[in-house]
Amino acid sequence: MHTRILSLALAACLAWACSSPKSEQEQASASSKPNIVIIYLDDLGYGDMSAYGASQLSTPHMDRLANEGIRFTSGYATSATCTPSRYALLTGVYPWRNKDAKILPGTAPLLIDTAQMTVPKMLKAQGYHTGIVGKWHLGLGDGETDWNASISPGPNQVGFDYSYILAATQDRVPTVYIHNDRVDKLDPADPIQVDYQKNFEGEPTGKDNPELTTMKWHHGHNNSIVNGIPRIGYMKGGKAALWNDTTMADHFLAKAQAFVKENREKPFFLYYALQQPHVPRTPNPRFVGKSGLGPRGDVILEADWAIGEFMKTLEEEGILENTLVIFSSDNGPVLNDGYYDDAVEKNGSHTPAGPLRGGKYSLLEAGTRVPFMVYWKGTVQPQVSDALVCQVDFLSSLAALTGSSIQGQDSENILDAFLGKSQTGRESLILEATGRTALRKGDWVMIPPHKGAPVLQAVNIETGNLPEYQLYHLAEDLSQAKNLAGDQPEKLEEMVRFYEGIVGNKVPETGEIELK
Repeated sequence: MHTRILSLALAACLAWACSSPKSEQEQASASSKPNIVIIYLDDLGYGDMSAYGASQLSTPHMDRLANEGIRFTSGYATSATCTPSRYALLTGVYPWRNKDAKILPGTAPLLIDTAQMTVPKMLKAQGYHTGIVGKWHLGLGDGETDWNASISPGPNQVGFDYSYILAATQDRVPTVYIHNDRVDKLDPADPIQVDYQKNFEGEPTGKDNPELTTMKWHHGHNNSIVNGIPRIGYMKGGKAALWNDTTMADHFLAKAQAFVKENREKPFFLYYALQQPHVPRTPNPRFVGKSGLGPRGDVILEADWAIGEFMKTLEEEGILENTLVIFSSDNGPVLNDGYYDDAVEKNGSHTPAGPLRGGKYSLLEAGTRVPFMVYWKGTVQPQVSDALVCQVDFLSSLAALTGSSIQGQDSENILDAFLGKSQTGRESLILEATGRTALRKGDWVMIPPHKGAPVLQAVNIETGNLPEYQLYHLAEDLSQAKNLAGDQPEKLEEMVRFYEGIVGNKVPETGEIELK
């Protein structure tokens, strides 16, 4: 009897010891986990920051992240366009594996399967409060979205506790902000209608009513006019909910700052996706003319200021040293991307791609090699790293950082490279541009034959399309000036076999590029 009582008492003590202290340990562990912020720019090129060699632009706040953290020289987006890169960043899956991962219209259904693992979903399971502020462009709803009701599924169904977004891009309708699953400030008496195929009767367009525009369209952007700017797609109604283009950066900054302040006592993950320097470039009057390079340069300076204000908030809230900040861009640069805005005429000697060849939409290096920095005050030591790193690796690497065992399909755990503990990143990477793919392995890049024009005339960017194989040794030829395919047959064969082992021998029937 005494033995049984003693056993029960011991069991009770063990149960208490395993429950209460464990709960306290879990709470301590959760509170000690670093906050994680991904700052993501839109179309920022490898040469658009002074820390990466720009001499015509001064970007001190971005430079702080680069100079006081790790500045990667071989940091990549997975794709040379926006939607695919964002898909890979959040899911850890190469975008070319998903046939729908292409530049989406504003009415596209949600691209990410709600059952799919994502960075915010993984971090949420690790005790993080998760949020997104800014550009989404990964589809919303089921393709039959009623913009006047609950818009679902969306960010909140793939792991975000909080979302404040624009549905697609600044140049596409609907031109409204969406707070969680509802259009912000929508007047029910003035419902929104959106269509990408046909206009609504009596509504003016940039094509038919240029006298109503304040920004002249160059290609593609000639549908509904909102705030004097012709857009892609047609929209009617929702007047009270329309965004103000010139205050968009301020608006998103305020939302990002509020998220930080509201969640400073617990670990949080914030995906802060700025809209700059994507078209239409609409700097706040405070920044107009500041760069001397026209609106494109002005909005880069505006984004730099916003990042500085955001970092100041982390500092003022006393959480800077417990916050890991990752900075990058979704793809390479483009000057004229749909509007006459003096981006070409006022660019001067500025080189948005730096020493790289190509740009947005391109399989050449400037399409996917982008500014890429990791900053963590007091933990990450200032350095320049040549490690090969990619945004697709955020899922597995952040999982390792926070104690999760999650591994993405194509995402590698290269946490040591991200934290500056190793100069070795991933061995290889499949790069993508509008459905076309190429291989980077070590210091070599192989681009298989692709049909289509070698230059995308509308934006004056080399596509990387040639009827023969291309092979470049980046360690000696960063600008990809010399094709070594004919001089290095054994290296070419090695690269081709490796590439085909991952993606198969698939060359698209066409290399034509749709800018929309």
